[in-house]
Amino acid sequence: MTVSVLGDLVGRDRRSERIALRIVARDREISYRDFCTTAWKAGHALSHLGVHEGSTVALDPDPEPQILGTLFGAALLGARVTFDANADARVVMGHVDRERDLDDGDRKVLVYGGAPAATTTTHWEGVVWSENPSMPPGERSPGEPVVFDGGSTWSHRDLLERASGVVDTAELNDGRAVALRASLADPRAVIAGVIAPLLAGGTVVLPDPDDGAEGVAEVAVGDAGVPEDRRIGLDAV
Repeated sequence: MTVSVLGDLVGRDRRSERIALRIVARDREISYRDFCTTAWKAGHALSHLGVHEGSTVALDPDPEPQILGTLFGAALLGARVTFDANADARVVMGHVDRERDLDDGDRKVLVYGGAPAATTTTHWEGVVWSENPSMPPGERSPGEPVVFDGGSTWSHRDLLERASGVVDTAELNDGRAVALRASLADPRAVIAGVIAPLLAGGTVVLPDPDDGAEGVAEVAVGDAGVPEDRRIGLDAV
């Protein structure tokens, strides 16, 4: 399978019952089939909020499946994503507990984890699950910008080339689980901890932040001292 843009990682031919995400704190697993479909639905939900090619979507760097699904949903639309919730953006998304902090009056606010207090705030679970389970229309180009961190912008090609390097160096495959132990605010964590394992057909593991001493995967992405036996350091990405 040829992967040239992030949307290819949630394409129709990627759907299977293999595990794409494992959320340790909630003892929950999400299949590739469900993850792909959720990303499509998230894309439709964002489009209803005015997100289109060239728009910016700001995500809190929460290591949660809702955030990751929305990352790929935005990429399907040709939007740019930043994990800086304070950035100038069309839509900003975070946990419902942060609703008041996220609402600056200029951006549309999208929250997950519970019903929002304000009628102007959109409830992620409420809109995504009711959306059409089909891939949003549109063709993306590998050279289009998709992730930025304020100081640099990364295209689909940039992200996938770096992720491919991680797959080769760390010997990731469809049986490998990778624990994300670095902040999504760093694009290198997104590349090594999310894109690379999905590119390899493996599993992204979201560890329990209250039980960080437990090794939950074969490989971890993060700083020295992770409980997993093998580690991918961000400096190597």
